Amino acid sequence: MALTSALRVQHDVPAVVTAADGGAAANPWLSWEYVQRNWGDISHALQQHTSLTLQAIAIAVLIAIPLGMLAHLQPRLAAPIVGVSSVLYTIPSLALFTVLVPFTGIGRTPVLIGLVVYALLVLVRNVIVGLGGVDDSVRDAARGLGYGRVRLLLTVELPNALPAVIAGVRLATVTTVALVTVGVAVGYGGLGELIFRGFRNNKYHAEILTATLLCLALALLLDLVWWLIGRAVTPWARRRREA
Repeated sequence: MALTSALRVQHDVPAVVTAADGGAAANPWLSWEYVQRNWGDISHALQQHTSLTLQAIAIAVLIAIPLGMLAHLQPRLAAPIVGVSSVLYTIPSLALFTVLVPFTGIGRTPVLIGLVVYALLVLVRNVIVGLGGVDDSVRDAARGLGYGRVRLLLTVELPNALPAVIAGVRLATVTTVALVTVGVAVGYGGLGELIFRGFRNNKYHAEILTATLLCLALALLLDLVWWLIGRAVTPWARRRREA
């Protein structure tokens, strides 16, 4: 019942317009009229989609960085950590969201948990690769200055691993934007609700394509933001590439 409520049709059903070439109902893929009439629904779905994506990535980063650091400090734990993340990643998203519902109820929570789980594999791997890729000469110089293992990790290795970490965050963010739409199955899918509703409403092209284009635009925008953040926090990497 909640799912039905979440997917309720709030917009005006498009009027059937007779096409000039033979009386078929007009159902354009692009319609500014649809956007104007349904901007309230569209903006709400977009806000929901954006907030869910950012929250999932933030939680995943807070989990993945410590896990990656632990795997770097204790190499014997790297395989189990990556292995568990890989197994969780192979679970189909629709199945995972559905399995979580009996424990969390429908709505935002199961979708958020699922998104965090899927982002972990990419992030953990990139943290491990980034930490392992730090130049040995940099480590040796830090040890020569008396840096201990933990201080070396936090002040030398982790900052130098930021380019790889940011690359992982960018990939995880784009993937998460796409996965949010599957959350419609448990009543919280952001722009996915508009896509699903468009298919239910006699394949309403304008609604389907508008939501799809907004997903694409959101993914590109967030990727650009992370790219700019990466450039800002790793100026040495940029200078190294330019040299």
